[in-house]
Amino acid sequence: MIRPLVVLAALAAGPALAQEVTKTSPTPEVEACRTTGLIALKERSPAIKDLLIDPDAVTVAKADTKVEDTPVKGVVMGDAYLERKEGEKPYRFVCLLGEKGKVLLTFFTQQ
Repeated sequence: MIRPLVVLAALAAGPALAQEVTKTSPTPEVEACRTTGLIALKERSPAIKDLLIDPDAVTVAKADTKVEDTPVKGVVMGDAYLERKEGEKPYRFVCLLGEKGKVLLTFFTQQ
């Protein structure tokens, strides 16, 4: 069963074609997604200490599309771990980036 954990901003997604897909170590895009995701997760669950993104399992894709009138310039997706007092749990995440690297949406789901 797929259970969504958090959505920072809700957007109705349309078709998109990713360009220049790369696997990479932490980049400013990945760090922006991690930071905003962690803030939202801590608001929901103060037991969360940190959000760790697996650099070997992350993909950063440049995009040139829109969701309604909002430009989407990048998509970051991969595996993340929520560090809690009782241990880490694996999650998958998707993060949409807008102009100037602004995080539009971060979505986590348990694996």
